[in-house]
Amino acid sequence: MTTNIHSQAKPLIDTLRTACKKIAPVWPLENFVAVNPYLGMTDQKFADVAIDLAVAGDIRMTLPYEFYLEKINTGELTHDAMAIALKKHNQSEEVDAFLNSVSLQNTQPHQEKRIPTIADVASQLTQKDWNRFITARITNWATSYFDSKQAIWAIANKEESPFTAWKEVAKVDLTTEIAGLTGFRKIVNSLPTQPLAAAQMAIEKLDIPEEGLDIYLHSLLVRMGGWSAYTAQLDWDNVLYGKKDGKVIEFLTILLCWEMCLLECIKTSGLAEEWMEAKKTLANVHITKQQNLPLIQKLVLQDAFDLSAQQNIINKFTGSVTKLEKIQPKVQAIFCIDVRSEVYRRNLERVDSEIHTMGFAGFFAFSINYVPLGHNTGEANCPVLLKTGYTIKEEISDRKKNKTAIDQRILHRQIQQVWKSFKSGAVSCFSFVSPLGLSYLPKLFTDSFGWTRPVPHPKKVGLKSTFYSQMGVHISSEIINGQISGIPIGEQINLAKNALTAMSLTRNFGKLVLIVGHGSTMVNNLHATGYDCGACGGHTGEANAKVVADVLNNSIVREGLQNAHIHIPENTIFLACLHDTTTDEMRIFNTYDIPNTRIDELNDLNETFKKAGQIARAERSPRLENIPSSNTDKSILARSKDWSQTRPEWGLAGCSAFVIAPRERTQGIDFQGKSFLHSYNWKNDTEFAVLEAIMTAPMVVTSWISLQYYASTVDNKNYGSGNKTLHNVTSGIGVLEGFSGDLRVGLPWQAVHDGNKYQHEP
Repeated sequence: MTTNIHSQAKPLIDTLRTACKKIAPVWPLENFVAVNPYLGMTDQKFADVAIDLAVAGDIRMTLPYEFYLEKINTGELTHDAMAIALKKHNQSEEVDAFLNSVSLQNTQPHQEKRIPTIADVASQLTQKDWNRFITARITNWATSYFDSKQAIWAIANKEESPFTAWKEVAKVDLTTEIAGLTGFRKIVNSLPTQPLAAAQMAIEKLDIPEEGLDIYLHSLLVRMGGWSAYTAQLDWDNVLYGKKDGKVIEFLTILLCWEMCLLECIKTSGLAEEWMEAKKTLANVHITKQQNLPLIQKLVLQDAFDLSAQQNIINKFTGSVTKLEKIQPKVQAIFCIDVRSEVYRRNLERVDSEIHTMGFAGFFAFSINYVPLGHNTGEANCPVLLKTGYTIKEEISDRKKNKTAIDQRILHRQIQQVWKSFKSGAVSCFSFVSPLGLSYLPKLFTDSFGWTRPVPHPKKVGLKSTFYSQMGVHISSEIINGQISGIPIGEQINLAKNALTAMSLTRNFGKLVLIVGHGSTMVNNLHATGYDCGACGGHTGEANAKVVADVLNNSIVREGLQNAHIHIPENTIFLACLHDTTTDEMRIFNTYDIPNTRIDELNDLNETFKKAGQIARAERSPRLENIPSSNTDKSILARSKDWSQTRPEWGLAGCSAFVIAPRERTQGIDFQGKSFLHSYNWKNDTEFAVLEAIMTAPMVVTSWISLQYYASTVDNKNYGSGNKTLHNVTSGIGVLEGFSGDLRVGLPWQAVHDGNKYQHEP
């Protein structure tokens, strides 16, 4: 029977899969990385996607008229650019006539153009918000089913597939019938056990016209865009590691069954007739798409704004090219291409002209599975586009200290788990608040005044500070308890060769070469990992920097590199560093690799870091509110541990360009922290394999980042996460805005807007 269903439903599978592929994945909070929200539609033109999304869910891909009109007034959006954009969109109007039409449309109220669903029709007919009700019930189930060790009790069976688990909960949930959906549980109980068969039944009962089915299915998914995106991420990882997908299809089936149940259960007179009328919109969806004049005008304005911004960037390159000397540099610093690094790099070179900076993706071409000290499982420290590579364990070189540190961290975790159970228990929570609550007052007081950090630094949890400063990585290949860790020496040589070639650093090595990862320091920010390194999978670049430095300092690796004509001088030392993007502080981890005879170089470098940090903080401070010019350093450092601070830093807000070029083409140019900078020398890339690698990996990541900021700005309701002061963690994987609603995706409004104006102009 199952074979027949699947055989007959093959076209249905294709239809469901097509709709599901339009949903971009969203990663959980523990490794929240930027993603292009339009990822599933990259085979289409931008304008076509904008029109489709407007029809599917009233989703906006442009800003209000006021934004563009202001840019015209300030000269940031030029008439020449508008003329080009009008021609591109096949508009015959002159610029002045077009602007007159824009001014007229600007006075008109926004009219929703999205296609109707049963929930829309029923809501209008009964004056009850069924969309909100459905969202609440699905979230109630999904938070339990997808829970990641946050909840104490569970209502959904996580061992079952999504559709089966939902059906088991829905058929006993009395909430639906209390709300007026008579017979809801009986209908759910009668649904086929196979998701495809249930989807087929729902589509037939709803009688969706074939020409409107694709857009209707897409509409259902974008209305529950958060949970749709999370299931898409589960499918993404499954496919990446050779497993089966299908979770999004099952989630879409749940949404279809909800629609069918509404039609069957709501007894209000006229629902069937109203639905019949509404389906005419589905049958004529192509006409609906052509009627959105305001969107077409805004697309022209957005294209013109893009062209104007593009020309502004091009104009920066009209000056002279800096010639770098060919003698051995004193210091070379390889930073992540992150736009925040651009500010610090420029000021580091300003403080000391003998320091040459370079840009490279922050995982430094080492895709590692990093196991923190005292943990059994690792974290993927590489772009989510890639599979993890070798397992690297964090350790202290002294075996006795290493064991002591592991024991301390495990004991701390066990105590914390017991303490959490006590605080959250059904009975013990009452006894916790009254007798023990007062003991928290001193900590509340010191945290509020910024004298202490509200939560410990993630890297230091459960460890003495002396142990934290001694932690390194174990890169030698070995088998412990049947588990392989480390990197074989032959592969170390190969990875080192590939990394240095991709960095265009195969000759003229500096005396000190800094491998600079980056991370952020902040508290009470649920999206904190989104401010860390996207190239490291939403983690800091510390682990990758340590691994790369250890590999390149290995004398055996250096000998092997000579076979590839890469000669690293004996006096070259690679240093693993971390740039804190919130405070603009720099830390060197392996100072022990610098001999006593060269300690003055280390002292000079730390002094340079200090000066560069002060200048970088002063440059960034005007964008941050309430920063007194008299004490910039103290104020910015205080923000990093202020639990009431909604904007400890601006992250990548403002990112707008990606430059692939030798440093001499960009040195001295002020990109205002808005450009990704990747070092590349075409003269050393005879077959352009390095350029291809840059354009198919780092450039894709930067595109994802830019488009996530873009979408979170133009439509924060659908592609952002709203007001961060209202966020509540759900299931340990994401946030709700308030106590219910859909899982939120993208960036908070506070990450792109300062309360008065956009800090990210898309």
